[in-house]
Amino acid sequence: MHEESPDPQESADWRREFADEARADRPDLSQLCLLIGTQADPAFGRHGIDAAQIELDRLAGLLPFGVSGARSWAVALSELLGVAGGFRGAPVDYQRLSSSLLHQVLRRRRGLPILLSVVWIEVARRAGAPVYGVALPGHFVVGFGAPDDLVLVDPFDGGRLLTGQDAGLLVAGATGAPLEPSMLVPAEPLDIVLRILNNIRAWAATRPERSDVQLWAVELSLLLPSHPARLRYEHAQLLVQRGDFLRGAAELEDYADVVAEVEPATAEAIRGRARSARAMLN
Repeated sequence: MHEESPDPQESADWRREFADEARADRPDLSQLCLLIGTQADPAFGRHGIDAAQIELDRLAGLLPFGVSGARSWAVALSELLGVAGGFRGAPVDYQRLSSSLLHQVLRRRRGLPILLSVVWIEVARRAGAPVYGVALPGHFVVGFGAPDDLVLVDPFDGGRLLTGQDAGLLVAGATGAPLEPSMLVPAEPLDIVLRILNNIRAWAATRPERSDVQLWAVELSLLLPSHPARLRYEHAQLLVQRGDFLRGAAELEDYADVVAEVEPATAEAIRGRARSARAMLN
């Protein structure tokens, strides 16, 4: 997915909006996901964001009236999105950046488990369903109802309703460990967004020619109120890799100062990389 270069000012404006939304009292999951799309696709702007939100509203309006109970909601969403809508995933979707972009998933009706789950969550939420994301290790799914009446659904598999054994097999396949109750707690919107950005970073990291994608995914992650400190190191390395030696070296030194107290040897090694980066200017 190769796009024309974004306008720097426009990109900065979208990032400010992303940062503001991430710090809101109740961050809007769909809006944050759509703002990620502005970084991937310069042609995707306000009109595209509004059109995607309208599509989520439209899908929610197709749900039948009077639905109640976790299982009834799960079945209604499965019939609407999985059966009639054709939303599902396949192994090939892991190779596409578009599978991590909400507006593309709404258009193609294909995506990664977490993005398909976002579609389910946002459509169901608009209709008043008791819905939330469940971040199982290695495979994101959707939950309906209270913990004592929980119904799990796998949007990647077209909305298949999962038994406890099914969920256990998903976890065992990803980690080799059994399913724990702590794995079934609702995922917070910002945790979902960070996981999406992690997927984008991982996609780009295996494609050196797409270091631009890895860079903006890291930079958006750093705008979230809570993020792994090591992302600062990854950001500095990417700057050096892309030829911004001075800024990369400065960020490497800043990160070295952060880790110096607990890992002095690591800090010194990072300072060495900063000196090497500066030497590349000579």
